[in-house]
Amino acid sequence: MRSALWLLFAIGIATNVYASTFADVGGAADIGLRVVSAVILLIAGTGLWRTRANRTHENRAR
Repeated sequence: MRSALWLLFAIGIATNVYASTFADVGGAADIGLRVVSAVILLIAGTGLWRTRANRTHENRAR
């Protein structure tokens, strides 16, 4: 599960980089590509955050 989320996160970053540098689109297509990459990053980041290891016990030991 986490590996799929990391892959989705990397795809979101690659899409954002492509939209920012290499894509020769304008107007609504550019905005749409950036919105899609942002949504992918938010979904993957939220999933990774929700599936992280519980670190509460480690913090209390310090």
